[in-house]
Amino acid sequence: MSKSNNPRRQFLQNAALAAGAGLLTASAHAAPKLSGGGEMLNVMAFGAKADGKTDDTAAIQNALDEAGVKGGIVFAPGGQYRVEGSLKIPVGVSFQGVAHSPQYIKPLIGTVILAIGGRDKEEAPALFEMGDSSDVRGLTVFYPEQSVKDIHPYAWTFHLQGGDNTVEDVTLINSYNGIRIGPEPNVRHRIRSVYGCVLRRGLSLDNCTDIGRIDNVHWHCHWWSDPSTNGAWDPVFEFMWKNCEGFILARSDWEYITNTFIFPTNIGYHFIETKNGSMNGQLCGIGSDATQRCIVVDQIQYMGLLITNGQFVAFNGTDPTEIIINPTCTGSVRLENCAFWGPSVQNVLSHSQSYVSLSNCFFSSGRNGNTKALIEADNGKLQVRGCSFGTPEPSIHLKTGLQHAIVTDNNGVKGVVIQNDIGASAIIANNEPA
Repeated sequence: MSKSNNPRRQFLQNAALAAGAGLLTASAHAAPKLSGGGEMLNVMAFGAKADGKTDDTAAIQNALDEAGVKGGIVFAPGGQYRVEGSLKIPVGVSFQGVAHSPQYIKPLIGTVILAIGGRDKEEAPALFEMGDSSDVRGLTVFYPEQSVKDIHPYAWTFHLQGGDNTVEDVTLINSYNGIRIGPEPNVRHRIRSVYGCVLRRGLSLDNCTDIGRIDNVHWHCHWWSDPSTNGAWDPVFEFMWKNCEGFILARSDWEYITNTFIFPTNIGYHFIETKNGSMNGQLCGIGSDATQRCIVVDQIQYMGLLITNGQFVAFNGTDPTEIIINPTCTGSVRLENCAFWGPSVQNVLSHSQSYVSLSNCFFSSGRNGNTKALIEADNGKLQVRGCSFGTPEPSIHLKTGLQHAIVTDNNGVKGVVIQNDIGASAIIANNEPA
């Protein structure tokens, strides 16, 4: 898209020129118009101070409401905006800061929202309540009253419902709860290029009935590790690996999740069932590090879950295991070209009632004295094909209760060690001998 055809870029350029001429403070209606008839409004023209001290909630909301009459862009120039309440993004409105990408952990520059509301009230309205055709992008969110020595629950930073809403180029310094999609009906959400520290929940998804997209989302304790934000690595790292769930995924039809990561976490990706149902979808290029559980599957839709090019590392807690598929799972779980290392106790522990397929993966532990099999299954049906086992403990344990297994064409650092408790119900061929 050329500069002349990009409304956002053109507006930011015009806003910068107008600010230099002192025009934006004159009138809310002095800003240029969108080609579709909507307006581009500057929050400063509605009384926002951006001084980090004045409560700018009402000023920002007034600008958003004015833009909502016809649809348009509300622009927040660089500064620190204290928001003591909740902001509702109207239909057809885009709330934009100055950032064109997620920001580093310091200093807090650009468009920074200082979130004050929602302390000890997780079910209170989110900092940003977003409905149909709404958009938030280009800003940083920081909770200045949160303390690494006394972490408190907060309401969600973002809550999305309805259709076609977007969060993009956003940085979260220390959100307790990051992004909630649903449980109200929603379709075609777009979460793109969102980075930051999330303490208890990163992204929760439910009740999406038409293909949502989550792309380039990176959760890490690093964003709240600097003294300039009253952060510190050690307590934040410990809180996250004991408490954080990076991605909580319930009902979604054909969800696409790409290039996502969490460090550290209690559970990286948690697939659950609610009254709305469970999900099916594909995840590509995902990662979970410094975890207790990288992936936990409670339930998915019967056609299942496709995971490719994943990297999983578990080493926190007393029994770190990368993937656990619980006996409540009745859908197919398939992993292709994924890598597992540790020092974990086990890589995959399956109690699934359905199919589990592991193809072209690398499995290893690195835990001294480990005697448990890297892959263990005691229910449903299992396929392990074309995989490599990089450490010498037992490779695969086919336990009583497993209905059927196919284990073929694998190799290992000391061959492939298979414990077979199901006899002729397993097809075992072309594996490197131990």
